[in-house]
Amino acid sequence: MSREIKRVSVPEGVAGERIDSALTRVLGLSRNSVVKLLEAGEITTAGVAMGKSDRVSVGQDIEILMPDTDPGDAVPITPLKDLEIVYEDDAIVVINKPVGCAAHPSPGWVGPTVIGALAAAGHTIATSGAAERAGIVHRLDVGTSGLMVVAKSERAYSVLKDAFRDRTVEKIYHALVQGHLDSTSGTIDAPIDRHPKEDYRFAVVADGKPSITHYEVIEYYRAVSLVQVTLETGRTHQIRVHFSALHHPLVGDLTYGADPTLAKRLEMTRPWLHAMELRFAHPITGAALDFRAPYPADLTRAISLLDQSVLP
Repeated sequence: MSREIKRVSVPEGVAGERIDSALTRVLGLSRNSVVKLLEAGEITTAGVAMGKSDRVSVGQDIEILMPDTDPGDAVPITPLKDLEIVYEDDAIVVINKPVGCAAHPSPGWVGPTVIGALAAAGHTIATSGAAERAGIVHRLDVGTSGLMVVAKSERAYSVLKDAFRDRTVEKIYHALVQGHLDSTSGTIDAPIDRHPKEDYRFAVVADGKPSITHYEVIEYYRAVSLVQVTLETGRTHQIRVHFSALHHPLVGDLTYGADPTLAKRLEMTRPWLHAMELRFAHPITGAALDFRAPYPADLTRAISLLDQSVLP
């Protein structure tokens, strides 16, 4: 059977991105799949093969020789006893994601995933989107706990994707950051893209995607601040990158410059970050929904240690 040739006109939302990142978002393929197509010369523009560092522009016409569907690419079933269902109906399921669980399968990840755990528990998920992340309308990092909504119906998937794109979904996080912020509230407006030298990290860069984070200090402790964070945009690692750029990295976030000694004192083995509240309109009924998730045990323990004055 011959492979499909897909023609894409670059939308405004991904203009300026690298081709591998842009097509990952536009086509719903994994980044690994897109890179393989690029390396094989199967992604072209104006008849010329593109490289993975090429940037795309609005309206640019790109042709992709789509990969064959591989039955072995089916989503692995990954039972997860700590996956808490907060709410469920015929259209959506809202979960309280534990740390150590990815939103969906990705190259190199062999642990549990949200959609694999939902499948293992017998929940029906929308088939919209790439097979490995069907039903996923937003993500949390493996090392971030808290609330996620997953679409169960195709209509819900479409409406929720639009809602996240249009920024009508309110996502509220709590984070514990190093040091005391100069102001008790503020906005971090700094563009984010992949780190210029380390592909696994992100960074504030001049030509990055617009990224806006609002924060308010909940409480000052010795050497750290507990903050409430509201995202206006939803870039990968946005909270972690923005507070690191302010020289106030998240406690336990060694990837972005956190103090390992402080992390050890507070017994944190991951960034102290929790998706605390999620507000959105139901994709079918339009009803206002508001969900909250309490801190998991490791974050609560760190706060308890602060109350016991374990810091010098």
